[in-house]
Amino acid sequence: MVFTHQLPLVPLPAAVVVHDGRMPVTATTRVHGSSPTIDILTAAAARRGVPSLAAAIPPEGTASEPAAGDIVLRVDPAVTASEGYRLSVGAHAEITGADEAGLFYGLQTLLQLLREDDAGWSIPHVEIEDAPRFTHRGVMLDVARHFFDVAEVKRFIDATSALKFNRLHLHLTDDQGWRLHIDSWPLLTERSSSTSAGGDPGGFYTKGDYREIVAHAASRHMVLIPEVDLPGHTHAVGVAYPELVEDPVLNDALVAQSESLGQPLPVAGETYLGWGVGHSSVRIREERTYDFVRDVVRELAEMTPGPYLHIGGDESLGTSQEDFDHFAARATQIVVDAGKIPVAWHEMGAAADIAGGTVGQYWGMKAPRGTHAAEAAHFVERGGALIMSAADATYLDMKYDENYPLGLTWAAVIDVRTAYEWEPTAVLDVPDAAILGTEAPLWSETTRTIDDVEHLVFPRAAAEAEIAWSPQHGEGREWSSFRERLGTLAPLWKAEGTRFHPAAEIPWSDR
Repeated sequence: MVFTHQLPLVPLPAAVVVHDGRMPVTATTRVHGSSPTIDILTAAAARRGVPSLAAAIPPEGTASEPAAGDIVLRVDPAVTASEGYRLSVGAHAEITGADEAGLFYGLQTLLQLLREDDAGWSIPHVEIEDAPRFTHRGVMLDVARHFFDVAEVKRFIDATSALKFNRLHLHLTDDQGWRLHIDSWPLLTERSSSTSAGGDPGGFYTKGDYREIVAHAASRHMVLIPEVDLPGHTHAVGVAYPELVEDPVLNDALVAQSESLGQPLPVAGETYLGWGVGHSSVRIREERTYDFVRDVVRELAEMTPGPYLHIGGDESLGTSQEDFDHFAARATQIVVDAGKIPVAWHEMGAAADIAGGTVGQYWGMKAPRGTHAAEAAHFVERGGALIMSAADATYLDMKYDENYPLGLTWAAVIDVRTAYEWEPTAVLDVPDAAILGTEAPLWSETTRTIDDVEHLVFPRAAAEAEIAWSPQHGEGREWSSFRERLGTLAPLWKAEGTRFHPAAEIPWSDR
């Protein structure tokens, strides 16, 4: 007998019935349907060496009937909740999505079940009905501290969307660089994009590049959330437009960190190659600053079809609380006026007058410190909601262990089990309904290549995917089951060329 939690599936589906037998997938297998998902299926099968799958093209005016071993893809809004799907495998396989997103996620489940043994490729006979727990299932990629080009971002999208993530938060600006061309402020990319942290090469996205990323994300049912970090993390703005930014404010922690890492301190008007934080701020009482914010938000909103625009708000250590609150209120309202929902790091919750409906992103610890919990709760009080990114559980740039060559340790050392064993609704004293979902950020101080990124992201992103998608108390929704199922993803990641850290706590499989 095969138990639900023994199937090679991550994230764990909501409901599964397993039957005896397997459906062979052979050179005669045909794929029926009219969804763009067909192309994703056939391409993925080809990369894995599955016998050639082809779309069934019936004669004009007739319907295509599936034969034994065929795969049918269709959409039926009545099947389950939004983004949900039903997968039935017997004589033939059928995926019915509640919408195109559900069909895509059902396909990811089928691809995980499709395995090769001595008898060839096949899929177990199963009945699966599945839908996500949270509407927001996000990952973040920091392209400011180290830049990743369009092809690399697409690769990141493909690998994370396969785990049913549906939000990509792009951290586009920081002290180290400005990564998106803005027509009304062209010096941002002309003067502030050529380098990365440590003096590594930089880069930026043209508007065409950005639209290409947005379109590719949409093809994988990911909503792109762009972030322009303000009012701090803005040293790069000052390199391009010195009149917009205050001189650096050097604190003792920044000086000590820079000395210990052998990194330079920030100097006004010069590219910053270190990664210390808290020293920069736009000039909050200058009206020209808000012309700048308004122009950037307007151009970004015009290119971004999704509903969200992230305005930053973290680590403004050199800014007085009064000035910070003034900026937070004005900047969030500018985003609303541009027709978008503002998203901000939880510190902006300290401002009484943030725009109503602003979404907060909590990046404090699982056990909140200081004023973090109250700041986060204020977003809810103002009619907004929360995205949970507890740093000591979700931050993918933390080391797996003290000796791991990539990553940092300021939040925690996060092994795979630590990444898995936390509960988003248990961190803050807010209603469960106020939690939109989770997001796992990858900050790029130490990741110089996309391979470095993937080694930190995988396998821990799979843990965050299950937390965001699967029922909290479903059968098999515990560490002992997850580690076994996670191990079965290794051959799929290898077939896709996705790099991952082979954590010793996981029993990795070969096929």
